[in-house]
Amino acid sequence: MRGRGHSGRSARVLNICVIVPAAGSGTRLGSADPKALVRLNGKSLLARSLEAIISSGVASTIVVAAPEEFLMRARNEIDSISESGAKDSESNMSGMRITAVAGGEDRIESVQLALKYAGDADVVLVHDAARALTPSEVFRRVADAVRAGAEAVVPVLPMTDTVRRVESRPAVNSDHRPTMNDHRPTTNDGRRAPRSQPDADGWQVVVESGAENDQKLPTVEVLHGDLDRSRLRRVQTPQGFTASTLRRAHERYEDDLAALGPGSLAATDDAGLVERLGIEVVAVDGDEEALKITYPLDLVLGEHIATKRDTETTRDATKRDTETTRDATQQESATIDAQATLDEGEKQNPASEGEQRR
Repeated sequence: MRGRGHSGRSARVLNICVIVPAAGSGTRLGSADPKALVRLNGKSLLARSLEAIISSGVASTIVVAAPEEFLMRARNEIDSISESGAKDSESNMSGMRITAVAGGEDRIESVQLALKYAGDADVVLVHDAARALTPSEVFRRVADAVRAGAEAVVPVLPMTDTVRRVESRPAVNSDHRPTMNDHRPTTNDGRRAPRSQPDADGWQVVVESGAENDQKLPTVEVLHGDLDRSRLRRVQTPQGFTASTLRRAHERYEDDLAALGPGSLAATDDAGLVERLGIEVVAVDGDEEALKITYPLDLVLGEHIATKRDTETTRDATKRDTETTRDATQQESATIDAQATLDEGEKQNPASEGEQRR
């Protein structure tokens, strides 16, 4: 949990609270526990998230919003991190407050509840516990951008895949029957594969069907054009905001829900809520290792990254301990040599002591 050359204490120019929504099911990852308690190389995603926040040195307060039935386990994770930090003379935990509170039914509600425990924070960072491997440098970049005057900041990465819009439509039935000139491949059951034909907006899949009732035809997704990926970004966390802006965005969201009813407003992150206020969201560089642990493949990659980091941390700690021991040994040896030199000088000049007494 070291700052790796960054002085966390001097960085706390503002009172910064980091909120960590820790809800989300771990069933996709083969676990009955919440996703935040799934482990990478022996440590939970929540513990790794807390360690990254602490080592960044930006936070004065951390609030974890966990499912109520797992609140005690979240607090145990916090206690373990706190005990470890108390033993580490280089830890950035001095004066830091970490607490766990019962979260809501979704991310937005969990942040709303956690905000009540943010105290007088000037800045609030909202971090997804599923992005447990986010490097400390990303937290510092986001915090620095808010300090520089931005009201809302998100870390992003460029889009590398081709992206297209999709539209769901009912499949079109066809009475077409295979002919000698029909060179389409067959499916496993011997039928011809679906044909495609152009329409006004794109390509529409035509499904061969022998069903008596055409209403039973499936729905297909139709792709439309390419989006300019140079203008698209993948959004990560932590997302940073001035505390007043984030509170105002959530108040506005609650008012809109009350007026329009549940389900009327789609909100996936806090930056989206702030955008609705007409406030610009500023982008800073994210990090490829800040992947979101959602599927089993993510877990495999995350395990590799976590194991590599833990090995490097252990090696660095061993190196520091060796250097400390060596320095202490050298200092002790130098002290012994100095004392031996002094004693030898007194033996060679015994009268000097008596003269000094006179």
